[in-house]
Amino acid sequence: MSVIRPKLPEDPIAYEPAAAWMRRGSSPDRRDAAEAGLEQARKDLLSCADVVRPDQLLDTYNTGGGRADSELFAILQVARRIRDTVDRVIVLGDGCGPLGARAIFESCAHPCHNDLSRGERGGRPRLSFVGSPLDNDAMQGLLDLVAPAGKPRRSDLLDQWAIIVGGTTDGWPGMAAATRLLLASLFESVGGDRAEVADRVVPITADAGGLADLAAALGCTTTFTIPESLGVGGSVFTPYGLLPAAVVGIDVVRLLQGAAAMNRRFREAPVSENPVLQFAGASRHMAEQEGIARVLASPSSQLDAVGRWHGRLAATAHRGKTLTTKLVVKEPRRDPLVVPALPACAANADGLDRLTGTSWPDLLAATHADHASPEPANPEQPTDTILLPRVDEHSIGQLLQFFVLARLVE
Repeated sequence: MSVIRPKLPEDPIAYEPAAAWMRRGSSPDRRDAAEAGLEQARKDLLSCADVVRPDQLLDTYNTGGGRADSELFAILQVARRIRDTVDRVIVLGDGCGPLGARAIFESCAHPCHNDLSRGERGGRPRLSFVGSPLDNDAMQGLLDLVAPAGKPRRSDLLDQWAIIVGGTTDGWPGMAAATRLLLASLFESVGGDRAEVADRVVPITADAGGLADLAAALGCTTTFTIPESLGVGGSVFTPYGLLPAAVVGIDVVRLLQGAAAMNRRFREAPVSENPVLQFAGASRHMAEQEGIARVLASPSSQLDAVGRWHGRLAATAHRGKTLTTKLVVKEPRRDPLVVPALPACAANADGLDRLTGTSWPDLLAATHADHASPEPANPEQPTDTILLPRVDEHSIGQLLQFFVLARLVE
């Protein structure tokens, strides 16, 4: 076997804005004025913490002498420690934090990660998420998994669990109460061993606040601090998004490289060829001129959580009309499935023998084409498209940073 690893693809995502940007009422003079505004917005944002964070994480990690002191190195070290000691990690928090972590997990991990055995997961834990709105029965169900009433906990690795909790616990009492509930169950699970709890709880917090105080009281082995200057979307490239991903084996370095690649395009591409500026310009134009809100749509279930995260990031109230952004994936990450032949006893019983040997992506593409409306597009329901080369860490890193940048520009 060759010791040389093949270079993983780093194809750029693409944005097709024509259907939205060329809407009626968008005169050449108005577009020229909009481009000037977008150019100024880019200049204003190039030093913003949300913009440069992926680059900074990679730069400090890739600096030879400073790697061990970098935040990314610390994230990977903590992920390794957690991975070796527990079989489930609960990610807890409010707002965009857990949504961003879940978007990375559902798009980049094995689609059935939590259903695989530990061996099939490569010795990596399962992930569970707790965010707002909190639900009594959902919390009870989670406790049934990690701390079942009346069942003694064993020392078996498969019974061990940990908590990653983000935020300040000051803004909403419900999330602080959920943290307390899980902490009480964790204490019971480890027989009240405070040192064990300190190893199993990783707070991700601001410099001060209720969660910071709680972390100090527990004596947590590791606490990560999120800069106050980061905006809502920027948390996806903090330990809040990266640590859970690293725990389950997602390549967070490659994720950050994708985000950094999008930053380069944002900095260098002219407005007319800049996907971020074109997307933000279309959003702003639609919102200002016609009160249209943007929604995401994709046939890929792996991108559902990305859509929910984007909805929270954009925080746009629905006002009737929508601009639908289609997320289109060009090719699968794994080898394409093929429609198989059935044994002679069932030959063509389903009428599909004619499709034997057809690749699954080709079949789905044909199905979508068959169901496409023959009528021309409704001018009252505009669409634009984001094209992803595939759903992997590099593409998702690009996509998440694309949305963060576009929101800042808007």
